[in-house]
Amino acid sequence: MARVVGIIPARYESKRLPGKMLLDLGGKPLIIHTYERAREAKLLDRVIVATDDRRIVEAVTKAGGEAVMTAAGHRSGSDRIAEIASTLECDVVVNVQGDEALIKPEVIDAAVRLLLDHPKAEMGTMACPIRTEDEYTDRNVVKVACAQDGEALYFSRAPIPHSKQGRFTSGLAAYRHIGLYAFRRDFLLVYTTLPTSSLERAEDLEQLRALEHGHCIVVGITADHTSLNIDTPEDLEKAREFLCRKSTSL
Repeated sequence: MARVVGIIPARYESKRLPGKMLLDLGGKPLIIHTYERAREAKLLDRVIVATDDRRIVEAVTKAGGEAVMTAAGHRSGSDRIAEIASTLECDVVVNVQGDEALIKPEVIDAAVRLLLDHPKAEMGTMACPIRTEDEYTDRNVVKVACAQDGEALYFSRAPIPHSKQGRFTSGLAAYRHIGLYAFRRDFLLVYTTLPTSSLERAEDLEQLRALEHGHCIVVGITADHTSLNIDTPEDLEKAREFLCRKSTSL
């Protein structure tokens, strides 16, 4: 059985939401929610928070988790997790983005199974159906277009596939990318040495580097997704409201 390690990159600085990893969400720091969700995934043998800030290390260890300091100058989360992965003996490394505080453990497991079931794939990631016009047109919602075999064709902040009606319709097969990646460890160490690609720079999406260099990303589709990628104060408030509704319904 493949040995699988989940690594959560958690940078302290954030342009749109400063110090967001330590902001309060339902009585605990945002990063702790993400860590606890990842620990519940059945296919992760170990979960590590990779950070550039001692305050995040202290918060994670206080909560009983494992955190490791990394270099401060990494250009992406993948570079940060690669620093840790290079020291580990494992087969698969899962990058669970630190602000995916509501991600379901089952979605993490599904991303891992993509690599176990698709020997050709070097990366696996997840997506869910887009259901509203607002999601479809929001540039902060990353979309993915896939081939029939599940391989990613393109990721974009723009509405893809483009609707010739000029608006989102319920029959349009549009998918929202979910912020986690499963890498084969050996490929992760190669991937982070590849030069930044023109598409990656244009869209500000690092996964396009893999596609532009000819590597395979397989995408799993799930309808069971309630995660909220937290990038803005508005996102944080939505996450707080979601947790409040969830606690009152128990």
